[in-house]
Amino acid sequence: MDNINRIVSAVDHVIEPPTVWTERLSKARFGSCIPHIERGADGSDRWIINERALALADSADVGAVMPDRVATAKQWDDIPKPAYNPAARLKAMDDDGISSTVLYPSLAGFSGERVGAITDPDLAIACAQAYNDWLIDEWANASKRFIPQCVVPLSSIAATVAEIRRAVGRGHRGVIFPAAPMRLREIPHINGPEYDPVWAACVNLEVPLCFHAGSTSTLFEFPLSPSLQAELAAALQAVNRPASAVFDLVNILFSRILLRFPKLKVIFAESTISWGTYLLEYADHQYEQDHCNYELRPSEMFHRQCYLTAWYDEVKINARHIGIGNILWSTNFPMANSTWPDTRQITEKCLAGMNEAEQRQILSANAADLYKID
Repeated sequence: MDNINRIVSAVDHVIEPPTVWTERLSKARFGSCIPHIERGADGSDRWIINERALALADSADVGAVMPDRVATAKQWDDIPKPAYNPAARLKAMDDDGISSTVLYPSLAGFSGERVGAITDPDLAIACAQAYNDWLIDEWANASKRFIPQCVVPLSSIAATVAEIRRAVGRGHRGVIFPAAPMRLREIPHINGPEYDPVWAACVNLEVPLCFHAGSTSTLFEFPLSPSLQAELAAALQAVNRPASAVFDLVNILFSRILLRFPKLKVIFAESTISWGTYLLEYADHQYEQDHCNYELRPSEMFHRQCYLTAWYDEVKINARHIGIGNILWSTNFPMANSTWPDTRQITEKCLAGMNEAEQRQILSANAADLYKID
């Protein structure tokens, strides 16, 4: 695949198989607290994590590879191989013209929030390490086309930083972090100086910090009506999730984190880009209206350090506001709203009117630079 036509998908997901934690954590030490799958009385599988039961369908969106995109997997055996098997994933990538894929978790939480919420500090560290090691051992070691990113424990800042250093040392190229960790447990607000060692570690190790939209759904997403049909509920959730990134980005722009760490790179995964045009304009207006007197306007901080991701947006009309260098492309595989297996046709439509250099930058070069992809 030539450099002009290659696509680096900056947001895709792995579906964790049941063995990720049961084979890597000590049963003698953690017993039934190890994340595992149980079969319910109705015949459906459910994950048990942090003393919570979670329906398999709520942690494994694999609609793109199901016979019907609105169908959900009720049992583990219902999940198609490309969702969890590296070899099958590579075949799916080849079918869609994808050269590399940046991986986010599913059961662990889109931003690792389910691991971060584990209250037992030793179990939280063990679960984060098990996921991170599995992603290196089973995926990154299978092909350099898989770009791994680590999840982190939130039991202490020291534990978070230690796992970032360990995971990056093993080959992880990004740090996935909950945008509102204080909603998960009794810990400081993300804007506090307590987190400075985390941001410093990302800068020193030259890896991006990644917030995935929808990782704090209880706070930012509109609650679903029980009367909604399954298809409508799925559509509402899919539309709400990217919109929740508005809160994540606005907080970062006004928190002074970017000013304190001018080399920190921040990715807002599954965000889309169209709303960014409005938000950056409004953020600058309010900055001036309220005499914030920061060294840089919000849009200037954004253009220096932040990235939005797209997979269906009309790009040209928004790119002059967002910035060609601040947009990453994705397929969002294997979720129901993924562009797979028609990503080529969709990108041609979405990037219409842009020259080859601009298309190359959005489809591959920006991500290749962030993640050091050869």
